[in-house]
Amino acid sequence: QVQLVESGGGLVQAGGSLRLSCAASGRTFSTYGMGWFRQAPGKEREFVAAISWSGGSTYYADSVKGRFTISRDNAKNTVYLQMNSLKPEDTAVYYCAAARTGYSGSDPHEYDFWGQGTQVTVSS
Repeated sequence: QVQLVESGGGLVQAGGSLRLSCAASGRTFSTYGMGWFRQAPGKEREFVAAISWSGGSTYYADSVKGRFTISRDNAKNTVYLQMNSLKPEDTAVYYCAAARTGYSGSDPHEYDFWGQGTQVTVSS
């Protein structure tokens, strides 16, 4: 069992930056593929980024490519999402997720554990 706790959300102006963190419990974190998803009001949850167990492979949604960076520190059981050049359309609740497979992608069904989410609001 893995428990995930997101932090780092908040209110930021368009063009600003935020760094989200997701702290995981358990000794198997380093074997899990990790992902970030987001859900805006009235919309379905959508994929943002994913990273393999080693950090050697990353994958991004087209909407965030070049602006967001996913990374992980297995020694700290933490995955990060650095978000730059934020836009109002990035406003959403952001969730991190863990997949028992070492590699994971954009399908939420690939993921076995989810955090509670952290709110990101970008003002124009």
